[in-house]
Amino acid sequence: MSKADLSKQPAQVSAMFDDVSTHYDRTNNVLSVGNALLWRVATTNAVGPKPGERILDLAAGTGTSSASLAKTGAHVVAADFSPGMIEVGKRQQAGNQNVEFVVADGMNLPFENDEFDAVTISFGLRNIVEPKVALAELFRVTKPGGRIVICEFSTPPIAPIRIGYSAYLQRVMPALAKLASSNPAAYLYLADSIKDWPNQSTLSKWLRETGFANVGYRNLTAGIVALHRGTKPHPATVSATASPPPESFDADVTQ
Repeated sequence: MSKADLSKQPAQVSAMFDDVSTHYDRTNNVLSVGNALLWRVATTNAVGPKPGERILDLAAGTGTSSASLAKTGAHVVAADFSPGMIEVGKRQQAGNQNVEFVVADGMNLPFENDEFDAVTISFGLRNIVEPKVALAELFRVTKPGGRIVICEFSTPPIAPIRIGYSAYLQRVMPALAKLASSNPAAYLYLADSIKDWPNQSTLSKWLRETGFANVGYRNLTAGIVALHRGTKPHPATVSATASPPPESFDADVTQ
């Protein structure tokens, strides 16, 4: 069984996700205690896909999130570094003309500058060896005026919840992974990567440093997950990124 470590070597990460691709969606539903659907709805609403838009869904896995985005008539490019995930996604979304699957490296995207109306990544940024490089690539391929939405595990701000969540990652999740996953060792990496990931304010800072404006975040499930979003400014308004905007926005689901 394949398990990556926190060095996040691309070959290790890709092989690990190839191993879990067959039962990936089922395992996510089990480990999230059903919250995965709510997080996907929140992400889709935050992206706000419109008919005819071109949207990049990076780290799309099997394309479940991409299919949700495509329901409005947007054309969604589902990109992932794992060929195994892409193959499962192609089978699951066969016949969906609005979802296109591409094997892609998040640090070297095979797309043109200013190509997408919106870009999004769910639970994948922390698996990239250089997340700031990936953010720069997402900025590059976003059209001026386009938007970014990131859904990622984060840091609960309330201490008792933070302590309880840490206990869940250390004790409960490994037991559930043994029951639900074809590669439970991979989910030990998942727990490690969550604990190692920076908090909401740090990711907001990264987005601003990349060049995104109107950056904000909203906690979901008491901060276990956070939605971040921003916009790529038009060249004439780049100076708007000089003063940090409020780090909050209204999503369409309750925390």
